[in-house]
Amino acid sequence: MKQIRREHQLARTDRADLDSVLDAAAVGTLATVVDGQPWVVPMLYARDGDRIVLHGSTGAGALRHVAAGAPAALCVTLLDGIVVADTLFDSTANYRSAVVRGHLTVIDTYDAAYALELMSDSLIPGRSSEVRSSTKKELAATLAVALPITPDGWTVKVRDAPPSEPEEGVASGGWAGVVPLRTVAGDPVPAPWVSADTDVPESVHRLIKGT
Repeated sequence: MKQIRREHQLARTDRADLDSVLDAAAVGTLATVVDGQPWVVPMLYARDGDRIVLHGSTGAGALRHVAAGAPAALCVTLLDGIVVADTLFDSTANYRSAVVRGHLTVIDTYDAAYALELMSDSLIPGRSSEVRSSTKKELAATLAVALPITPDGWTVKVRDAPPSEPEEGVASGGWAGVVPLRTVAGDPVPAPWVSADTDVPESVHRLIKGT
């Protein structure tokens, strides 16, 4: 892993910490440089062992740029809570973040079908078994790429603590603590063209229940 200098006490060095952050999120920001200009875009992703799988349209020029070997980085952040301190200076946030750097490779057509199913099931576990397989036309229009996770190509930072205690002799501003934040699934909303008597898929039911 890369060495973290800023807020180094928040750094995590175990590979399990990286996997935990990557597996807890679904969206990351992919960054590179195209024609001397910065390029960043949020993308859905899934971790597959020692690689991160992403996909997009074959018509996306910047995605083809990184697929051709340009260096890139994927940043993932989870905001877990707002840390309310007795001063604005000491107020902060509890979070988990990870950055993975490297060179992306194109996933071949056969592996792309697996990669797309993996990404679908990472969002809605079991969904790929409820729908038809991707067609050759759909796979041909999709550029699936992988970002390898190498030992020296990642960093992780985690803050999970209350606000710092005021210094002795310094007046307190009153209450201090943490406001936890979380994302939950709401009731499913059917598409306008779906019949009212069409059952909600079992995978969606499980997603809502959190099981």
